[in-house]
Amino acid sequence: MALWKLWWKWASPLQAACARTRTFMWMLAVLAGFCVRGDLLGVTSIVRALGLQPACYDRILDFFHSSAVNLGQLTRTWTALVLKTHPALLRFNDRLVLVADGIKVPKAGKKMPAVKKLHQESDSNNKPEFIMGHSCQAVAILVQGLASVAAIPLVARISEGLVFTNRDKRTLLDKLMELLNELAIVAPYYLVADAYYASKKIALPLLRAGNHLVTRVRITAVGYLPAPKPERKKPGRPRLYGEKLKLRTLFEHPETFEVIDSPVYGEEKIQLRVRALDLLWKPVGVLVRFVAVEHPTRGRCLLMCTDLTLDPADIVRLYGYRFKIELAFKHALRVVGSFLYHFWMKTMTPLKRNGGNQHPHHKSKAYREAIRRKMDAYHRFIQLGLIAQGIMVALATTAPALVWRHFGSWLRTTRPGVCPSEMVVSIALRNTLPEFLANNACDPNFTKFLQERLDINRAEGIRLAA
Repeated sequence: MALWKLWWKWASPLQAACARTRTFMWMLAVLAGFCVRGDLLGVTSIVRALGLQPACYDRILDFFHSSAVNLGQLTRTWTALVLKTHPALLRFNDRLVLVADGIKVPKAGKKMPAVKKLHQESDSNNKPEFIMGHSCQAVAILVQGLASVAAIPLVARISEGLVFTNRDKRTLLDKLMELLNELAIVAPYYLVADAYYASKKIALPLLRAGNHLVTRVRITAVGYLPAPKPERKKPGRPRLYGEKLKLRTLFEHPETFEVIDSPVYGEEKIQLRVRALDLLWKPVGVLVRFVAVEHPTRGRCLLMCTDLTLDPADIVRLYGYRFKIELAFKHALRVVGSFLYHFWMKTMTPLKRNGGNQHPHHKSKAYREAIRRKMDAYHRFIQLGLIAQGIMVALATTAPALVWRHFGSWLRTTRPGVCPSEMVVSIALRNTLPEFLANNACDPNFTKFLQERLDINRAEGIRLAA
C-alpha cells in the first residue's frame, strides 16, 4: 500500500491537464494500466491488467481521442512535477542534464497517419536497414538513486511523415527545439545529444537561453583559431577566423594527449587519452571546446561542448550519460509499451508500401481534422506511457528498498547499490494492486471508479475484487 501512496503522489497533480474529473479518472486508470500490465497488446492489455469490463475498451479509446486532455498542459505539468518533486536530479555546475535522441518505431498499418519509409543507421544485425513506421524525437532528464543514474522521460512526439502545408520548412532540429521550449524549463541545463544534433539550429538557441550543448562531432569537422590581432588597425571589419584546423589532425600528435581514468558511467580500470582545444566553430561563431578522445576498445571520437568552463573529463562523463536515453527507449518498448499503439483511421486513404511523407493539405478540411485527431491520440498514448515509465523510474530511485520488498520474485542479476528496473517496479505494483483497491487511503473516488468497473466473471476481476 505504501508503494501505491508514492505512486499517487506522482500521479495526482496531473489533474491540471484534464477538463473534467471523469477524464482524470480515466487518465489514472490508463497510467495504472501502463504500470501493471504484463503484456503489450495495446488498450486490450490495459483492460485485462485492471480486470475491467469489456465496455471499458471503447471508453479508453474515446479517452485517447478526447480533447478533454490538454496535451501541452499535460507535458508542462509533468515536467514541472519532476523538477519540483524528485529529490536527486543530476546536476553539473548547478545545471540540470537533459538528453535527447530519436527513435524509429515499426508500424505496419496502412491506415495510420505519418507512417513512412525510414532508414535505420545501426550496427545491429537484428535491425533491417529500412522499415515502415513512425519517427519520434524524445527528451529525458537524468536523476540519481543509490549508485545509479537513470533517465526520466519528459516528452516525445512524432516528428516526420506529415506535411500539412508546403510553407512548413521546419527540420527535425527545429522540431526538437520546439519540444524543449514546450517543456518550459527555466533552470539552466546541459543538453546531451549525438552527432546529428551538432548544428547551429540547436547550439544557437541554447546559448541565447543560457544553456549549453554537449555532443559528438563527425571526424571531418573543422575548427578555426582566433585571428591574430593586427599591429595596425586597418579599415573594414576585423578578421574573426584565423587558421583552419581539421580536427582529425589532433590525433596525429600523441605527445599532446593527457591520460585520465575513464569517467564514463559503468567503466572501471580503463584509461583514456584526451586532448582539449578551444576553437572557433563557424556554425555559432564563438569559441567552443573540442575534446579528442582515444578509448582502448571503442576507438576514437571527437566531442564538443559550448561551455568552456568544463574539464575534458567532465565533458566525456556527460557524453557518456547519453546512452541512458537509449536504455529508456528499450524499457519504453519492451516493458511499458509507450510506442505500441494500434489506432487506425477508418476513412484514411491506404498507404502505399515504401511511401514517403503524406500531404493531407491536398484533401478536404474534414479529412485534415481527422488526421490531426488521430495524431493527437498517438501523442496522448505516447505521453502517458512515458509518464507511467517516469513514475516507475521515480519510485525506483527514491524508494528502492520499498520496491524490492514488494517485488516478491527472483532475479539472477540483482546487484546491491543499483536501483531496480522498470520491470521490477511494474511487478511490485502489480503485486500490491489488490491491496490498493481494497484500501481507500489514497483517493476513494479513484478506487471506487475502478471497483465499479471490475468484471468479476474473469480471473483478473475476481483477483482484484477479493
